[in-house]
Amino acid sequence: MTVAETTMAAATAAAKVPEHFTMTEDEIIAKFPTRLRGFDLYRKMGSPKNIVAPMVDQSELAWRMLSRNYGADLCYTPMFNAKVFTNEQKYRDEQWQTNETDRPVIVQFCANDPDILLKAASLVAGQADAVDLNLGCPQHIARRGHYGSFLMDEWELVSKLIRKLHENLEIPVTAKIRVFPEIEKTVEYAKMVEAAGAQIITVHGRLREQKGHKTGLADWTKIKAVKDAVNVPVFANGNILYQEDIQRCIDATNVEGVMTAETNLYNPALFSGKILPTWQLAEEYLEICNDVPTKPAYIRAHLFKLFRYSLPIHTDLRQKLAEVRDMDGFWQFIRDMKARLIADAEGSDFDPEVVVVDEFGYRKYPHWICQPALRFEHDKEHSKSKRLLNEAQADTPADAADCTTGSCDAVDNEAKRQKTCVESV
Repeated sequence: MTVAETTMAAATAAAKVPEHFTMTEDEIIAKFPTRLRGFDLYRKMGSPKNIVAPMVDQSELAWRMLSRNYGADLCYTPMFNAKVFTNEQKYRDEQWQTNETDRPVIVQFCANDPDILLKAASLVAGQADAVDLNLGCPQHIARRGHYGSFLMDEWELVSKLIRKLHENLEIPVTAKIRVFPEIEKTVEYAKMVEAAGAQIITVHGRLREQKGHKTGLADWTKIKAVKDAVNVPVFANGNILYQEDIQRCIDATNVEGVMTAETNLYNPALFSGKILPTWQLAEEYLEICNDVPTKPAYIRAHLFKLFRYSLPIHTDLRQKLAEVRDMDGFWQFIRDMKARLIADAEGSDFDPEVVVVDEFGYRKYPHWICQPALRFEHDKEHSKSKRLLNEAQADTPADAADCTTGSCDAVDNEAKRQKTCVESV
């Protein structure tokens, strides 16, 4: 055992061991002698720093492949419903795709039944580096389904879910959590998750209530407190808009890696630091989709995001995108949009080497450049695009429609620069 593992085992032994812990750490190690733990798992995955978050219907294989082309070190799958994944072959075939290039990869599940979670996790054990438990989704569908962040107040159930995998699954279990208002409670929660067997903990630095127009800033001080308190690798999630924010987050929190969700959707080249035109990323994504079968609803959602700032200008193309149903249609849309955007770019004096910011410190990019999405309450044009997207995806399963497209891990979109948060921690 490593020093960290010995420390964790000793701490667990010193505390009152929960009744649902049926095995000691030594017994678990004997049962799975080659299963990686904590920092050994982290190093085996290449010590990932740049991490693509689990996003329902939006971190599918094709998007993971695109993100890896631009510096993603580790990708999570979309969040899968463990019960449906276990019981429905069609759902499993549609949702779980991977190939030889898709590593390292962590498969995320939402669940509230330890036995069902283990059954689902066992189905992917031979093709993934770890299985992650979603304890962070704040959406209404999670409340109705009794999973995600709505398990935050049920510590015994959370511990049972993690422990079930830790004692029975051949690959490691990890967990993604949100923070409590109190820093002390957040730390104790994370320590409980670690004691149950989570080998990596991702901390989304926002409260369960911080979602949608109430997103606000993620609290990096709470993430740092968790990092200081546990003996397993920690990933931070929240407040990432630009590439340099990743190192700022690491410097402020001492975490091993930084996860991003919504910013990756609008700028999949984020980790590379490259300033690229939206049509280039769209073309590269569709090229991947030519080889990797991808549901049209997923493709359409990605294109709405990539062209988020251009669709309010070229409104006729927005309607066409909402109506597209096949690859030929998506390619024609991109050709039409590319021609428009190249013409817009040729009439511009934009210089990617010159950094220009607005009064809040946000970088000013022309609409044809990949950039983070900044939510403002009166962004009416984007609201119209979102309505068209929702109408076009009316046949999308409810659990996908309600908790998707990065909404579980929304980027900060207050009318203040993220730098303010960085300087205050």
